[in-house]
Amino acid sequence: MSNKAERTVALPAIIDLDSLDGIRDALLDAIDEGPVAVDAGGVERVSTNALFMLISAAETARRNHLEFAILQPSAAMSTAVERLGLGAQFSGMIRG
Repeated sequence: MSNKAERTVALPAIIDLDSLDGIRDALLDAIDEGPVAVDAGGVERVSTNALFMLISAAETARRNHLEFAILQPSAAMSTAVERLGLGAQFSGMIRG
């Protein structure tokens, strides 16, 4: 694991197709610097593509031997994860 400080990426309230590029770029920049924490507490609505992007970012971090955590996901995000059957993919990265 890296000794670098964890970088936090805050997700917006609405994560739709229009916001994916900015979030992807922020995640990639954070992964380039070290461990990543994603603040998901304020998410009100999340697209399926955004959830898959988070899984992909977590895998990229893992391949680079970096920690990747999602901090205190909102009820809306947790519900979306469960409804899409992605609980197993997210279980290892949820903190709080």
